[in-house]
Amino acid sequence: MIAGGFLGAEGRSYLQAVVRRPSEKHGVARRANAILLLDDGWSCEDVARALYLDDDTVRGWHAAFASGGTQALRRFGWKGSRSKLSPSQKAELVETLSGRLFASTAAVMAHIEKCHGIVYSKPGTIKLLHRLGFDYRKPKGLPAKADAAAQEAFVAAYEKLLNGLLPDEVVYFSDAVHPEYQSRPAHGWVRRGDRPAVRKGKGRERMNLMGALNLETFDLQLVETLKMSTQTTIDLLARLKRHNPDKRLIHVVLDRAPVHRGEAVRDWLARPGRRIRLHFLPAYAPNLNAVERLWKVMHEHVTHNRYYDNFRTFAEAIMRFFKSTLPKNWKSIRDTVNDNFHIVRREQFRLIG
Repeated sequence: MIAGGFLGAEGRSYLQAVVRRPSEKHGVARRANAILLLDDGWSCEDVARALYLDDDTVRGWHAAFASGGTQALRRFGWKGSRSKLSPSQKAELVETLSGRLFASTAAVMAHIEKCHGIVYSKPGTIKLLHRLGFDYRKPKGLPAKADAAAQEAFVAAYEKLLNGLLPDEVVYFSDAVHPEYQSRPAHGWVRRGDRPAVRKGKGRERMNLMGALNLETFDLQLVETLKMSTQTTIDLLARLKRHNPDKRLIHVVLDRAPVHRGEAVRDWLARPGRRIRLHFLPAYAPNLNAVERLWKVMHEHVTHNRYYDNFRTFAEAIMRFFKSTLPKNWKSIRDTVNDNFHIVRREQFRLIG
């Protein structure tokens, strides 16, 4: 904490003149302004927020002023400092970071100090990592048994199905979703120094929905249930049959969950006049189910950074998205929810853990 009142009358008058002088360089005036605010008793965080800076920059300006006086505010060392790590030390750091995922900047700082005896600040470490070609992001979740060949075969069969689809046929993608009564904190642009928070819901209540989506018309059919079962699948298929009386054949793409393949489902499909054909996805291939993308968009609209006072209002918001938001905005949502599938290939990733 920097205590205010460190400027004498003469020094304060000089800095005020710098701030007010129209011909003064903008960067010098900003530094003088920061020093004056600190002298007024403002914290580094408050000054940074007011001037759209980071607090480390403000502290640096104060340290320069404390050691070099007003002239230090006019020095801009844009040449950059010499790297603390030697080329061989950088190579070691790159090799270590490439083989192991460090969860925080502090962990990288500790590694550098332990292995090379060199202390970096957090901003300095971040700049070093960027220069070495590293970004801070989380790994992609990869299905443990993803089979690229099986995915390719499914995509080829799906394209063949679409190319031969007759006017009296239709295709739906189906899956279950279980929105839980919990807020989901999500990334967003936040002003430096601000600390936003979203309240969490109470309890573990959740909805159980099974849906089927037509990518051509964005027709969505939903069934809500207390517990997923083969009867839920039958209820959804029967709903599709009733909703498409003019279709000779209804194709439904879905995963291999037991509730989709149970004996009761097979018996129901075997009866005359069902008009439904199931197409099962390869194992561990949610990336090929277009309705999964709709669930993601639903969470972005309803649960990300949003709190609901009770489960009832939460459930109403979920259903309002499907019944109102989706039909009104499907032309823009379809840019995300589509059948532009990507094959997951294990060789494209560096596996960790």
